[in-house]
Amino acid sequence: MSRKQQLHRPGPQPGPPADDTGCAILHVDMDAFYVSVELLERPDLRGRPVIVGGAGARGVVSAASYEARTFGVHSAMPMSRARRLCPAAVVLPVSPEKYARVSAAVFEIFRSVTPLVEPLSLDEAFLDVAGAVRRLGRPAHIARMIREQVHAQQGITCSVGVAGTKFVAKLASTRCKPDGLLVVPADGVEDFLHPLPVAALWGVGERTEQTLTRLGLRTVGQLAQVPLATLQRELGTASGAHLHELSWGRDPRRVEPHTPDKSIGAEETFDTDIDDPEVIRRELLRLAERVGARLRASGNAGRTVSVKLRMADFKTITRARTLREPTDLARVIYITACELYEGAGLERVRLRLVGVRVENLGPAGEAPRQLALDEPETGWREAERAIDRVADRFGRGAVRPAALVRPADGRGPRDGGDDRR
Repeated sequence: MSRKQQLHRPGPQPGPPADDTGCAILHVDMDAFYVSVELLERPDLRGRPVIVGGAGARGVVSAASYEARTFGVHSAMPMSRARRLCPAAVVLPVSPEKYARVSAAVFEIFRSVTPLVEPLSLDEAFLDVAGAVRRLGRPAHIARMIREQVHAQQGITCSVGVAGTKFVAKLASTRCKPDGLLVVPADGVEDFLHPLPVAALWGVGERTEQTLTRLGLRTVGQLAQVPLATLQRELGTASGAHLHELSWGRDPRRVEPHTPDKSIGAEETFDTDIDDPEVIRRELLRLAERVGARLRASGNAGRTVSVKLRMADFKTITRARTLREPTDLARVIYITACELYEGAGLERVRLRLVGVRVENLGPAGEAPRQLALDEPETGWREAERAIDRVADRFGRGAVRPAALVRPADGRGPRDGGDDRR
């Protein structure tokens, strides 16, 4: 590591700290976030390989502990392959509402530092701390403070990259994982970037990497020395210019704080293809419960409900309906999803995947509203919020609709995937 870069980990650090002048951009990334949250309730699993994801034949890995990663396990890998690579791993189901609650608390820490917070996902964000320097100290000090508060308040760790641009800050956080802090000074950007492989650059996928390798370009430094016109001829005008700028650490993008979720959804891939409408409706209910809980945890409500239906031959159709008023109620989402499913004419068609999504999100206010479908003045809304309170204390499975209780033979729906966009 260059003398101009300083990697901070817990405990005393040798040598002078890196110069963070002009390095007001932080990229904060939670370490193995899903796994870390699960280990808060399962401390006995610390130090062991742990995988979070769907356990069925078609399940995929959502997250893996660093111990599991040493066996080659990574996110989006089929669970069957992950189990072969690491047969000793403990597999835990996905708990999206739990992650959403911890994420919300972490982002409160970020926003106590600066209003300029750009979420990238539940577990990572860019922060522009230029306006907080006079109040809280230098960027590296702010980064250390954030790491300490996240650990003290939530019991999990994060890694922070500190730099003058978003691109370099994100690379820095990646290079200091887990549980680290890396400052890349303004005059040390080239020393940091140029030894890295070209695949480290945003926009370099497998095909672009193959093209660059064919040209004999394996490091960012080698690419940086290629004339812009040559890169544009080989990669195209836009891509060539983009990679040329990044190879010199130039990234003019600002931290954009107003990037709320565009939608919240959940989907399920069945272990075997299903053509029983009652089974499909139970799955829509389970997905609607999860989406509604995540909406309420995020403080959002949405106006558009959509369903995703993938057939055995992988043909996929979607159907959507925009409601008169925003909702965060699972019951409304479920009823609408069932109507969309029935309207699609697939009630006797074999399905391999179903999904439920709510879009057109906005803050869930307390303004006067019309009652939900068949809702009395006091009813579903209060019931669902009571379930949220029980879930906060005992876990999401503590209370559920009777239709979702597993039968004695153990058959029934399994946990699937969730996502935000």
